[in-house]
Amino acid sequence: MSNRSIINTALAPAAIGPYSQGVRVGNLVFFSGQIPLDPVTMTVVSGDIEAQSVRVFDNLQAVSEAAGGGLRDIVKLTIFLTDLADFTIVNDTMKRYFESPFPARSTVQVAALPRGVAIEVEAIMALPFAG
Repeated sequence: MSNRSIINTALAPAAIGPYSQGVRVGNLVFFSGQIPLDPVTMTVVSGDIEAQSVRVFDNLQAVSEAAGGGLRDIVKLTIFLTDLADFTIVNDTMKRYFESPFPARSTVQVAALPRGVAIEVEAIMALPFAG
């Protein structure tokens, strides 16, 4: 595809598999799932679900800015949790990063996530059309 560009930033963790941090097609950017990896050390952040959520949303912010937008441009989030009991804490953390009107969102519980983390978040961002 000629209208496809790869998004990459050192401010978010490097891909740990055969995928890109993000892919832009037209005005849409599709984010790969972000887990709570520190982009410098590539290790999982220590701490509870709040600490993990903060790292994930910081990573999403870095990728969104590398793509030419910001968290305000995200239109859809999918949150994967290993324990839905963490739902309220993740919601509270998310409110520190996003303002109304909030993006559409799905939250699902999964059996396991890469590196044994408690949360992974993927997103779709819509950038303003140029011109």
